Amino acid sequence: TGKMTDIIKSELGAMVMLTKGHNVGRVGQLMHVERHEGSFHIATVKDTKGHTFSTRMQNVFIIGSGNHPQVTLPKGRGIKKTILQERDEAVARGDL
Repeated sequence: TGKMTDIIKSELGAMVMLTKGHNVGRVGQLMHVERHEGSFHIATVKDTKGHTFSTRMQNVFIIGSGNHPQVTLPKGRGIKKTILQERDEAVARGDL
């Protein structure tokens, strides 16, 4: 509906989506934030497959609390696949 329904705090354990950088589009839980005064704050994110990665805090967008997103997630629910996994799925669908 385009109307705000809730305010979600940027706290540990929040569900996040990455909006910039190498990990753009990935979804996971915010695990840790390293604060560096005068430089970039670094956020550590863990996705549902258990992979942990770090990015700048300005690339992180809070989309929910816990495991409950307040937005509709994209196809694949924000899980990054390897090139080989994507190719195998395309072959199974008959696209290649």
